[in-house]
Amino acid sequence: MAQLLLEAMDIQVGFGAQTVLAVERFALYDGERVGLIGANGAGKSTFLRVLSGALAPDAGAVRRMAPVSLMEQTGDAADEFSAREAGEFRTVATARDGLSGGEKTRRRLASALSKNAAVLLLDEPTSDLDEEGINQLRQRIRSFRGAVVLVSHDRALLDEVCTSIAELEGGKLTLFPGGYTAYWQERARRREFAQFEYGQYRAEQARLRQAIQHKAEQASQVRKAPSRMGNSEARLHRREATEVAEKLQGSRKALESRLNHLEAKERPREDPAIRMRLGASDPVRARNALEMRDMTIRFGARVLLESARMVLPAGSRTALLGPNGCGKTTLVARIVARDPRVRIHPQARIGYLGQDALASLEADKSALNNAMALSEHPVDVARTVLARLNLRADDVHKPLSVLSGGERMKVALARLMLSRANVLLLDEPTNHIDIFTLEALESVLCEYAGTLLVISHDRRFVEKIAARLVFFHGHSLETFEGTLGEWQARQNRADEPDVDLAILEMRMAEITAKISTGKFDRTVLDEEYEALSQKRQALLKGD
Repeated sequence: MAQLLLEAMDIQVGFGAQTVLAVERFALYDGERVGLIGANGAGKSTFLRVLSGALAPDAGAVRRMAPVSLMEQTGDAADEFSAREAGEFRTVATARDGLSGGEKTRRRLASALSKNAAVLLLDEPTSDLDEEGINQLRQRIRSFRGAVVLVSHDRALLDEVCTSIAELEGGKLTLFPGGYTAYWQERARRREFAQFEYGQYRAEQARLRQAIQHKAEQASQVRKAPSRMGNSEARLHRREATEVAEKLQGSRKALESRLNHLEAKERPREDPAIRMRLGASDPVRARNALEMRDMTIRFGARVLLESARMVLPAGSRTALLGPNGCGKTTLVARIVARDPRVRIHPQARIGYLGQDALASLEADKSALNNAMALSEHPVDVARTVLARLNLRADDVHKPLSVLSGGERMKVALARLMLSRANVLLLDEPTNHIDIFTLEALESVLCEYAGTLLVISHDRRFVEKIAARLVFFHGHSLETFEGTLGEWQARQNRADEPDVDLAILEMRMAEITAKISTGKFDRTVLDEEYEALSQKRQALLKGD
């Protein structure tokens, strides 16, 4: 039987008049890998802090039967790394300045894993993390001896490592077995059934109300005895009328009782219908939106790029890929700064969402005012965009400082959408936002009429939106015209000659052995060996 490592009971957390958490019970057992998901502002980070003990709940309690380690979403990690973690995540205790977003994430991961806790709480551990880092994280979660609670918008990772998904909605926690795909399917099934039940409930409500109204109308039509009617006849008529009226009244009361005792069904909450349209009403009408030639980038004594070239065709959707620290963010920053080695078409209007997008917002101003900072649109358009990003109406006038990191990212996205940009440069745009907004953003970017260059390590996001790829390769850039899935398929095919070569060489070794015995027809063997030798040369040349 699995060991209980942590138990939370009757957890209540509120901010002002708003209840953020109202969790009746959450139990975590050895071997469990729980993915915690929910909309921005739902309280995911708050819940992790409560579980870890970093935040005391307003009510309820958490029993911890084992040591707990928390990796927070932001902030700097303490210089407390084990030799294993420092080596695996390429982390240096003293290196803090000039670190990329991915390198900072590696520090926080290494610090959390170095505590040797039995319960690991990870808040967006894939933010800015490259493919190598995500692979290392995946393996560590799978091999972790204990239990893990993981807040992440990386759908592939949730599918690959999670034993269950916990959805936080309206302060309450709902558990689903399996990974993200299983959760999404079961969630859709439950909501479809809830919608059906709600429809049945409303239909029965309407039927009962109509029947009550009909009985009332029938009762009102029961006529009094005509004046010309004799006394005996009138008495009989009144008695019959009274009986009919009483029956109708009884039926009406029975129907009213059924209506009053009808089991109420709440309208199922629907996912926010986020349908956003990004500008680009006047896209670049040329072959290329920008061209970069002879770009050399150094970081201290380290060369990141040397005489590199990149072209961004107008209307293209391009993903810029490479490991942490290779220079992706630096390269995009050079474009934004209009480096003289970057030729930008005169029609191009650059819109930039950097990793520090949240820092560029003004904390003392409202979400609406921040979104309007670069806009020529009226206020009602800005409010519509914010609403479509699922930022509630009562939040748009709040100072940015009281909003969650994900809600602030939505404001930054709204500001970009309200600008007149027709060339978008997005550096890790999926950081901090919830899965629902992420999937909506994918749809929006796929329909974007302008030019797009995006940096992201989210595999599903890149596969969905990018039709071409630019890789950091050594000190240069290599372009692949196709999707991530197509590139991976090509890589797999490229590995096949190695297999063919090995099989071919094994056969040549067999022929040599046979020739050496003198027991076989040498002429036939020599001919086969020569043919295989020619095939081997062709494989080596890549023909």
